Amino acid sequence: MSDLPAAHQPKVSVIVPTKNVERTMERCLRSIAAQSWGNVELVVVDNFSTDSTFEVAQQYADTAVQAGPERSAQRNLAIDLATGDYILWIDADMVLTPRVIEDAMDYALARDLTGVFIPEVTVGDGFWTACRALERKCYVGVEMIEAPRLIKRSWFVENGGFVADVAGQEDAELRMRMLDQGVPMGHIETYILHDEGRMTFADIMRKRYYYGKSLPAYNRAQPGAISKQGAATLQAMVKGLPILAGDPVHGAALVGLRACEAVAYAAGAASVNLTNRRAA
Repeated sequence: MSDLPAAHQPKVSVIVPTKNVERTMERCLRSIAAQSWGNVELVVVDNFSTDSTFEVAQQYADTAVQAGPERSAQRNLAIDLATGDYILWIDADMVLTPRVIEDAMDYALARDLTGVFIPEVTVGDGFWTACRALERKCYVGVEMIEAPRLIKRSWFVENGGFVADVAGQEDAELRMRMLDQGVPMGHIETYILHDEGRMTFADIMRKRYYYGKSLPAYNRAQPGAISKQGAATLQAMVKGLPILAGDPVHGAALVGLRACEAVAYAAGAASVNLTNRRAA
């Protein structure tokens, strides 16, 4: 199928939500423009950035608009604006390797798949970023942790988009819906680079606390999914012990980091539950 002229290839709409991401924005969008798959559309929805993010988006995107209030709502608007047969959703700190769309599309079309899982490889500087990169190696191919990134647009039309009040677990909620429906999905090995920069312990904890605030909404949308995902994460870490053992310093730190992240998630969820009880 990839041998067909671009005009005869199914169109892939790449959707990117953004907010103040000028550090990674241009590299992300240039990687989309450089894809080997010929029929690609780029839709950017920017959440009123105060840096140069939106100006960069306007240089590269087929459609660039500004809207909020959160990443899930931005993605849903991007899907509405998209005209492609397939949606590839990524974040602005991701870089597509040159053949990732072509390989995902060839795989999907050959098997008539609704979704394709695409692995991520973390890149960046610093100790904690190296821990995250090591962690991702343990998760490759684990459906309860990764998320399908290339999805038929018709599935979104029939099933709705991302759950708007879930921030941080919206990709997991989407995956759970697709798994529960038993839609045909598969995995490719071609990867996406995730440029997480120089992560600090404090930044990680703040982000997990923030994401924890949407855990009650995620649990309402997908009852039991949190425990299933936790069990899958533990199993992946156990299975990945040889990987962790190959880098014992970062591996040991990662185990401690995951425990601290669990506490931060729980604290964020508890803060929302307490606020709701006081308001009731």
